[in-house]
Amino acid sequence: MSRVKVFGGILGNFNKSYQYCDVDDDSEDDVNEESWCTCLSSHEDDDDDEDEPEPDERLWRKRRFEPPPPQSAKKFCPDGSMIPGGSSDWSNIQGNIGLTNISQGPPELKQWLNRFQAWSNSEKLQAIDALINKCAASHVRYMMKAIEPLFQRDFISLLPKELALTVLGYLQPKDLLRAAQTCRYWRFLADDNLLWKEQCRRIGLTTLKKMPRSLPRCASPWKAAYMRQSLIQENWLHKPVNNPTVMRGHDDHVITCLQFYGKRILSGSDDTTLKVWSAVNGKCLRTLVGHSGGVWSSQMVGDLVISGSTDRTLRVWNAKTGQCLKVLAGHTSTVRCMHLHQNRVVSGSRDATLRVWSIPDGRCLRVLVGHLAAVRCVQYDGKVVVSGAYDYFVKVWNPDTGECLHTLAGHTNRVYSLQFDGVHVVSGSLDTSIRVWDVESGQLKHTLTGHQSLTSGMELHSNILVSGNADSTVKVWDITTGHCLHTLSGPNKHQSAVTCLQSSNRFVITSSDDGTVKLWDVRTGEFIRNLVELGSGGSGGVVWRIRASATKLICAVGSRNGTEETKLLVLDFDVPGACRKCDE
Repeated sequence: MSRVKVFGGILGNFNKSYQYCDVDDDSEDDVNEESWCTCLSSHEDDDDDEDEPEPDERLWRKRRFEPPPPQSAKKFCPDGSMIPGGSSDWSNIQGNIGLTNISQGPPELKQWLNRFQAWSNSEKLQAIDALINKCAASHVRYMMKAIEPLFQRDFISLLPKELALTVLGYLQPKDLLRAAQTCRYWRFLADDNLLWKEQCRRIGLTTLKKMPRSLPRCASPWKAAYMRQSLIQENWLHKPVNNPTVMRGHDDHVITCLQFYGKRILSGSDDTTLKVWSAVNGKCLRTLVGHSGGVWSSQMVGDLVISGSTDRTLRVWNAKTGQCLKVLAGHTSTVRCMHLHQNRVVSGSRDATLRVWSIPDGRCLRVLVGHLAAVRCVQYDGKVVVSGAYDYFVKVWNPDTGECLHTLAGHTNRVYSLQFDGVHVVSGSLDTSIRVWDVESGQLKHTLTGHQSLTSGMELHSNILVSGNADSTVKVWDITTGHCLHTLSGPNKHQSAVTCLQSSNRFVITSSDDGTVKLWDVRTGEFIRNLVELGSGGSGGVVWRIRASATKLICAVGSRNGTEETKLLVLDFDVPGACRKCDE
């Protein structure tokens, strides 16, 4: 079955379910236009965040204890609608079925039914036995098909509410949506807020950014969040991307680093500047001027920006004002990499050292000496620093004492990339291998082989590692077993080196020297589609960097020979009107 059919069915059920809720004749509440934001933008720039109420599930717990009273013994009509049990209602149904058939039957049928009604119960049973004996097999099958629905019971309504919710909790979202269309009480249960919160948890959606000020009785914030997430996923899979937002500002220079946080984009260039952009309207909000050499590394969290340059310094900036707050001097060569954690940043330099800095006072707290060549990559989790260098080594440090805890030896060429999750260190090298180490013991756990060139970038989520390589392929690995799960290649693979990648539990996005950005299914390894195809691709156009959120993709574009102008492309996959704050 194609993705279009699958998602079309799910989205169709969402629409049906919400239409049913909207026309609920006993609801007096209107949907407040000032709804909540379920996007993954953090809205750090919002001035009125403190005025917004936090999500409070007590409202929904109260709702769960006020269900409409279920009928004690419900039966279903042949058309699927329910009727309460009882002799008078049963007679009405029988009468309605009879009247429908009488209008289309022979004239003697009404007289025969009137006589049947006048008989005693035992006489009616004898007549039914005699009638069945006279019927052909096809007539008996028809009677069974017509009678059977009349004896079906609504077992969900007969269960205690807690047990009914437990049963419904085993259903998939599309089945919950179908169940909600059965009757009012089933809809009440299937719209349970905590039921949908569990569905959201299963797809990795664990927070709601805003709580609505008023909601219709049938609405669930978590159901709305799930619906929106499904619509966004559908956009990633199929939405046309013909008109991305284009942002120009670094002239013909190379964009060397790219960050995306909330509603802000940060780009650094070898033109010595950084620029802060609005991801909403594409405007350049600030140009950070102060470095005397090209910018080669950067980090951004909230209003804080840290940058490292060939001028051998790091600078601390305020992204809102553009002011340079601190100049961190001490390295004797280019600051090539850094990692920010809370109020400390660790920088790695071509001078073969790392430095641990305190951001509030601009002091160098520790110099980590031990590498024999340029430090190319660094990871810092607040407790341990891990660094990779051109001396072929990976080192694990105690940033408080400056002690080198482990030297991870095994690579036979320069180390270019690192991932660290607090337990595993994963290093990628020019020797074509990827190595998985235990950070506590320093022991090598696995050597991942299969790439043919430099591993330029990696992302680690739980036990799943995605690696991009200069051999034009991307591989998905299980680091607990060391097995390669998928190689993202085939007829739609990149035609030259992979320059950057981002992954989630659903997708992998990759960019390349060939001027394309591709979307892949991380679970199956299947190619989905091209998100970007530069007209100059193959003749010099390059997508250097990519950064993505749940709803947006940022691409840093340029060329090696002037065939493509330097610019940023913003592709938006959000649901129109879903987030009022993001639309402003």
